Amino acid sequence: MLLAIDVGNSNITLGLYDLETPGPRWRLATVHNRTADEYGLLLDDLLDHAGFETDAVTAVVMASVVPPLTSILEEAARRYLGRAPLVVDAGVKTGVRIRYDDPKQVGADRVVDAVAIKALYGGPACCVDFGTATTFDAISAEGDYLGGAIAPGIGIAADALFQRAAKLPRVDLVRPPALIGKNTVHSLQSGLLFGYVSLVEGMVERFKKELGPTMKTIATGGLAETVAKETTSIDVVAPWLTLDGLRLIHEMNAGA
Repeated sequence: MLLAIDVGNSNITLGLYDLETPGPRWRLATVHNRTADEYGLLLDDLLDHAGFETDAVTAVVMASVVPPLTSILEEAARRYLGRAPLVVDAGVKTGVRIRYDDPKQVGADRVVDAVAIKALYGGPACCVDFGTATTFDAISAEGDYLGGAIAPGIGIAADALFQRAAKLPRVDLVRPPALIGKNTVHSLQSGLLFGYVSLVEGMVERFKKELGPTMKTIATGGLAETVAKETTSIDVVAPWLTLDGLRLIHEMNAGA
């Protein structure tokens, strides 16, 4: 089986694939000071809980936007799974042309998402990724990665309010009872959730003006489903899109 790992600033997502068939998926908090042994034991525990031995993993593919953790997880995979991961970087085949001014500046996760969208949904498309940042990525009708936009993520906005405003509490990012909040918690939840819904709607509309009216909008990331419930601007919710893209990239490079 293939183990796909996406290392983000806030979350690490992992998933098993038996050829094209997805297996268990996991979403973990990114802990920057864990050692290779700690991550290795965590991988062992996840596999065991899902009913798999470590030798069931025959290959590992990984994308990371956290450089200090890249080598740590590589070491964990080698030592505990016996597999050297294929790490998505400039030398890896993706099948997607990068139209950025400097392709090396594009995060690996954004490229992997474009690979998945090109193969699974086609272009033109806008990928909205709700991670530490909320990113909007444009994929052309031909499947080229054109560029995008980066905004602070919902979690960052919530943390900033909590840290910078003495009387504002930390709140759960859930739908409040009404748009107009009757207390501080509901007011914060309304501003965060519905404010970001409006951000998505406005950005999607602007992307559609450049990419054309047939543009599809695919949302991914931990809060994709929460936001998608509040708008018709999102066509597809694919919370594990990056893992699917990693599987496709592994297939492209398996014989290389």
